[in-house]
Amino acid sequence: MSTRPSNSPGVTAPAAHVVSVKALCAFGAKAGDLDLRFVPAPSALEGMAGHALVQGRRGSDYQSEVSLDTLCGSLRVRGRADGYEADEPRVEEIKTFRGDFDAIRGNHRALHWAQARTYGWMLCELHGHEAMTVALVYLDIASGEETVLHERHTRQSLREHFESLCGLYSVWAAQEAAHRAALDAALGQLTFPHQAFRTGQRELAEAVYRAAVGGRCLMAQAPTGIGKTLATLFPLLKARAAHKLDKIFFLTAKTSGRPVALDALRVLGNGCGRSCDNGGEGAGAQPRVLELAAREKVCEYPDRACNGDSCPLAKGFYDRLPAARAEAAETGWLDRPALRQVALQHQVCPYFLAQEMAHWSDVIVGDYNYYFDGSAFLFATMKDAGWRVAVLVDEAHNLLERARGMYTAQLEGGALEEAHRAAPAAVRGPLARLFREWDTVQQLQEADYETADEMPERFVRTLQAANTAMAEHFAATPEAAQGPLQRFFFDALHFARLAEVFGDHSVFERTLGPTQQARTLAIRNLVPAPFLESRFADAASVTCFSGTLSPFSFYRDALGLPADTALLDVASPFSSRQLRVEVAMDVSTRFRDRAGSLRNVADIIGAQFERMPGNYLAFFSSFDYLENARAAFAAQHPGVPVWAQTRGMREADRHGFIARFEEGGRGIGFAVLGGAFGEGIDLPGSRLVGAFVASLGLPQYNALNEITRERMQSRFGKGYEYTYLYPGLQKVVQAAGRVIRTEEDRGVLHLLDDRFARAEIRELLPRWWHVQVGGSGNARR
Repeated sequence: MSTRPSNSPGVTAPAAHVVSVKALCAFGAKAGDLDLRFVPAPSALEGMAGHALVQGRRGSDYQSEVSLDTLCGSLRVRGRADGYEADEPRVEEIKTFRGDFDAIRGNHRALHWAQARTYGWMLCELHGHEAMTVALVYLDIASGEETVLHERHTRQSLREHFESLCGLYSVWAAQEAAHRAALDAALGQLTFPHQAFRTGQRELAEAVYRAAVGGRCLMAQAPTGIGKTLATLFPLLKARAAHKLDKIFFLTAKTSGRPVALDALRVLGNGCGRSCDNGGEGAGAQPRVLELAAREKVCEYPDRACNGDSCPLAKGFYDRLPAARAEAAETGWLDRPALRQVALQHQVCPYFLAQEMAHWSDVIVGDYNYYFDGSAFLFATMKDAGWRVAVLVDEAHNLLERARGMYTAQLEGGALEEAHRAAPAAVRGPLARLFREWDTVQQLQEADYETADEMPERFVRTLQAANTAMAEHFAATPEAAQGPLQRFFFDALHFARLAEVFGDHSVFERTLGPTQQARTLAIRNLVPAPFLESRFADAASVTCFSGTLSPFSFYRDALGLPADTALLDVASPFSSRQLRVEVAMDVSTRFRDRAGSLRNVADIIGAQFERMPGNYLAFFSSFDYLENARAAFAAQHPGVPVWAQTRGMREADRHGFIARFEEGGRGIGFAVLGGAFGEGIDLPGSRLVGAFVASLGLPQYNALNEITRERMQSRFGKGYEYTYLYPGLQKVVQAAGRVIRTEEDRGVLHLLDDRFARAEIRELLPRWWHVQVGGSGNARR
């Protein structure tokens, strides 16, 4: 295999597959065990500072960050050598670490040597050296001391090493190029898998395509029943080749959303195969689809540690990975069961095989956190690999609360106590000082719950010192990284990271409890926009879609979507003839009025059931209100079957609740608004004929929500609306959406609060609803 520098005089570089030195070596040089024994790694900033420290210690002829680019057959290999001295000559690969040098994993060292030798060859080729000293420089972040390992290589030995790596990767790259070309050809011929688009479905599909073509974000509100999942995936697959999309990420709020996406992808994949059955270009090509699942849900040995000494699927993982990777790529369809089958056949860990296959899959289905979390795997991998990715955010109204949780951190007094008891002597002192600073922070606290707009600097410094002590302990003794000390360390690291970027998007909380264990300190995010802005900006396109995503300005502002985000509100295929909507003017669900509302609420539910027996859902603002209303209704209408959602309901009980809604059945299910039964359940036909919503869904009036209102007011000028009104009515519309699921459904909706009659409230309800106020026939539209 011939190699030559792409910048040699007179050389015209052919079209080539571009690969980084890091990716080339990661593909072909890793060997041995998977070993995830916890060793705290330096942060990215610490790593950069460490590189600069080492480079600053070298002589005047030392060159730092040397860009290199060479060809090896059909591969163009690019990278940047950390350091190069031309006189010796010598190349350095710099790595930073914490703790015991001997604890650096063998597979990591093999990867480091491969990178260093690759840079050695590239420099020999570029400058004509006949030999090269290759050095690994390991810098201990804590002490600043260097451990340097040397090898002396001839030009020929470095070339052979490089060509061996390229040979392994070239075969794979050729297969990938063939897959991509065939897939692009097949997707170019892909037709919509059904005879016709549903009402509104084509409109949504065209908007998604335009957003991908224009490199813009899109917010789309589209009603249930039009096939949003298919309408968003189909245009992106069509746009893939022409607009050079590397991957599609389909992100869901809940596990239940993944099967819907996978079903749509299976239909589209089958259609893709049929479109090329004539044997032409792209025949048989289908997108590779990968489902990502949480580690704890796919672990085969949950009682074992992730290292070769403990888990048989970690032992020799990298030795068996190439064969598992090849079969997984050939399989193509990698939902959770299929991926598990491949992994176990090759005796590798399913979770980490999925992480590997993310590099080689065309469509990835997973949870929001894989892209939007602070340490998100898909986002980090996308940035590192330079992929052009189109992102689909399903049920995007859920992203606001999920993102707030991602960028919130909490420390518990009880967890600190447990960590202190479990800590060795070297760590116990820093934790004790952290205890004292915690006490200082809370000594002046007058109420059980208080907030502040600034972080206490001494507490943050003490926390960082404790984190350093714990990091050094775990680096020196990775086998000790289990139990309460490690759990507190992870919480403390998350807290410290958010403290570094603390701003008016968050608030510092102090909560006192009756015991030390009940004390908490938290950084609570109120506006996730500053954290999410880069996630939207760095994707080729992002489409956020939901049945309830209005007002658009609320979600755009709170989530941090760009100002030029395209907006689409798809008209409902449903008509006002399908759903009778009535507002009860004689009911108030304000907190002070709830006890007095129970009789009226029970009367309305009972009268509706008597007029039209069937299955109904009744939604309430809290479990207490729900239980009081259920008891009042049962007392007045003992003959009507009732069943109720309970606090902490187990999954089996939730399934039992839904199972009560049988075709042609009769009874009332009592549920909490915004809970498990307010969205994501499908009860078409006579399984559900009506709903009652006894609440505007407004969040509770409390100190935290009032602070949120103030922050929303100062940022966006709509504090009450962004904090209370819009989130509340979103839950109402979601719950009401359980009634009409198809164009054949008929039903009734009772809005049990006089405030629903207000014009400003009714304007926020779906346009196709025909709202009757007090049953008098006065309609909104």
